[in-house]
Amino acid sequence: MADEHAKEQPIIVIKKISGHGGHHGGAWKVAYADFVTAMMALFMVLWLLNASQETQKAIGGYFQDPEGNGKLIGSDMAGAGGESIDLAAKDMEKLKEKISQSLKESSKFKELEDKIVMVVTGEGLRIELLESDTGTFFESGSPVPTAQATEIIGKLAQEAGKLPNKLTIEGHTDSKRFAGDYSNWELSADRANTARRIMQVHGVREDQCIQIRGFADQTLRKKEDPSDPSNRRISIIIHHLEGPKKKPADKAAKAEGGHGEEKKADAHGEEKKADSKGDSHGAEKKADSHGDSHGAEKKPAAH
Repeated sequence: MADEHAKEQPIIVIKKISGHGGHHGGAWKVAYADFVTAMMALFMVLWLLNASQETQKAIGGYFQDPEGNGKLIGSDMAGAGGESIDLAAKDMEKLKEKISQSLKESSKFKELEDKIVMVVTGEGLRIELLESDTGTFFESGSPVPTAQATEIIGKLAQEAGKLPNKLTIEGHTDSKRFAGDYSNWELSADRANTARRIMQVHGVREDQCIQIRGFADQTLRKKEDPSDPSNRRISIIIHHLEGPKKKPADKAAKAEGGHGEEKKADAHGEEKKADSKGDSHGAEKKADSHGDSHGAEKKPAAH
């Protein structure tokens, strides 16, 4: 009996766990990741400090307005597109200087210099023609232009017409109301349209002006004084040039080596190859749905 009890005695296995995981774990990985992140941030700051002014403005504009929509549309000369200024702004600064030199050749420029404001925005170069109490560019309460308006807008058109850039023209009014049915909405749109007609007479192409905007008194230049005459203004925006748009890759070219054919699966899982040349008989290559071992295919007749 003693021998049987000795044989049935259980076997005890002792496993020893080696290593230092209990003491250190993965905490060093977190510390190392923090160190690398801090170094990346340091290098970014050093790079920004040595970057050009245009690059700094572009990056700052992106973080202020990532989608490029802008916070203010037509107000404070921000324009639709707002605060985000891209790298093409340096070209707009040159254009601003060139237009300023051209306007100085006008006999009316000296007396109107303080009524012409140019600023580079997210949209492009915004040129504002500000009204006065006596009506500098348009007759009071009317879309009829003055002699000064025709000369100055004509000079702007001569420079803008040489460019491939598109234009937008805006009309703005103050908050003074009209007695009749004619309102600030009609007045702002009519004045913008008058400016468009003058510009087209003096060199702007018919397809160059892409939009006419009438804002009435919704985007005041001086919000603290809605009746201030400078709220009545015409804004001419010379837009930034858009980069070339990439055409979507042709799926058929990838699938068939650039022969313009596209594979289409029918309800039974077959693959149809549609001829991109538009075979007048509508012939299609069809793969044998029964899995013919010879791989026979029907081919369209050659024309």
